[in-house]
Amino acid sequence: MQPRIPRQSAGEQDDRRPDGADLDDRFDAELAAAVSGARRRAVRDGDRQIDTAHLLHSLLESDAEVRAVLGDGARIARLLGYLVQRSIGYGLRWQSAVEDSGAVPVVTGATGFSPLAAAATEEARARAVRRGAARACGVDLLAALVADPQARAVEVLARAAVEPDAVLARVEQHFEPAP
Repeated sequence: MQPRIPRQSAGEQDDRRPDGADLDDRFDAELAAAVSGARRRAVRDGDRQIDTAHLLHSLLESDAEVRAVLGDGARIARLLGYLVQRSIGYGLRWQSAVEDSGAVPVVTGATGFSPLAAAATEEARARAVRRGAARACGVDLLAALVADPQARAVEVLARAAVEPDAVLARVEQHFEPAP
């Protein structure tokens, strides 16, 4: 019987994508660490792919700017509570399904990511480029995660009474130049 989760190659274990592109080329240090954390979480949870909820969970744990954009401590605690429950509660139905709304094109070269998570990482990089940054940060990825209403990250936000449109507005305020 084959293992349910494919083993990570040596390249994936040291945070390098299988296609040879280094995460550090696209993401700042905090975001690269968050993506690595999401990969470890997916493996630990027995999931076949990193999905948008894994990415959201890792961002909340590792990126202070993301937490600041999302708001007060009680909201963060509620979000983390739902994310922690995914392996023992409502997230169990996600284990056998691929996260794909069909609303975004499939991104090639993003082995190990659900189609929505892969598209979110690419959109985070595109957001960074549009604002003139060399690398995407966690707030760029947060904005990309809430863009598709079918994303698991959006479902988690909804359970914690966090509106995706409000998150996007706060992201825009975060990047506005100070007067």
